[in-house]
Amino acid sequence: MPRPRGSGHALPLPGGGTVRLVTHSFCMQALIDEFSRPTHLPYAVIAARLLLATCLGAVIGFERELAERPAGLRTHMMVCLAAATFAVVALEIIAMPVFDTDHVRSDPLRLVEAITAGVAFLAAGTILVKGGKLSGLTTGAGMWLAGATGLCAGLGLWAIAAMACLLGALVLALARRLETGLQLKPPQDPSDLKRRD
Repeated sequence: MPRPRGSGHALPLPGGGTVRLVTHSFCMQALIDEFSRPTHLPYAVIAARLLLATCLGAVIGFERELAERPAGLRTHMMVCLAAATFAVVALEIIAMPVFDTDHVRSDPLRLVEAITAGVAFLAAGTILVKGGKLSGLTTGAGMWLAGATGLCAGLGLWAIAAMACLLGALVLALARRLETGLQLKPPQDPSDLKRRD
């Protein structure tokens, strides 16, 4: 590729040869090219997918926030957004010309495995065993669902993301009332609410 005229000055080296000093205008053009690189998906589609993931994460985390659990609204929103971002980045990587060869294999299941493992690591941090009682399991499962929902939103599977989110929100909202109504679990002391789930 020919170097643009006036893009640098050649200086002689003591042992022979020359070195070219790059001028300010060439550096600026390189930066402009770097930050204006086109994406496979239009920016509006990327923004819509990330925004959808964030909103769906808020729906899942809303009940956890109302119940004053350690992982609430913000945590579920961030997990969902992160999963969607990884999905969008994976789609962009697959569409890059440098990876469009027979020597490079793209496996979408690796993306699912990576997101599942990462969210499971976070969710495990919310699960506690204290005095022989397990707590935080529902919050961990909610975070896992947020990761799956974000993955669907990032891949453009909007209907699946919305259905999973709504079903998860219904389970979180109605299961506690059902358990209490059927006396599956004894009523809890209000001071213990922060320790459960």
